[in-house]
Amino acid sequence: MYGKRGWMVIGIIILIIGGWLGPAWAAELKLGCVDMQRAVNDCNAGKEAKKVIAKELEKFQRLYGERQKELQGMKESLEKQALMLNPDARAAKEKDFQAKSREFQRWMEDAQNEIKQKEMEMLRNISIGLFHVTQKVGIDEGYTFILERNENIVLFSSKAIDLTDKVIKLYDAQKK
Repeated sequence: MYGKRGWMVIGIIILIIGGWLGPAWAAELKLGCVDMQRAVNDCNAGKEAKKVIAKELEKFQRLYGERQKELQGMKESLEKQALMLNPDARAAKEKDFQAKSREFQRWMEDAQNEIKQKEMEMLRNISIGLFHVTQKVGIDEGYTFILERNENIVLFSSKAIDLTDKVIKLYDAQKK
């Protein structure tokens, strides 16, 4: 359920809270957390990425409609002419229609994969940037741990240790 990384984080937190790592070390402990998903969605680059992907999807849907309409017209034409064509001509038109249909399916899958890949690449680059900003905050401000706020790993965290808004602000400032 938590994965190897999640169990390790939970174990460290239990050790710290339990005081098993030494009272002096626990007293110097400075914890923070960042909701990376919210940071990716709320930073300027994340908002821009959403706009770019929305435009790509809009373009895809328009082209999809045009191609589907063309394919439907071809099918209707074939159905109307089917009785009047000799068997060889009819078979050739059916084969042509099937080829166009397969081509349409491949195009559709390729276009969807391309959009997904572009979105993943954009989000990955933003996540890497946010990760580096989070590391810098941790080093500059002397944090012992900065955890990713994720309901599967961190079930609760106080707003007092939430660094998400700070990380977003620093990331946006660095991108200007």
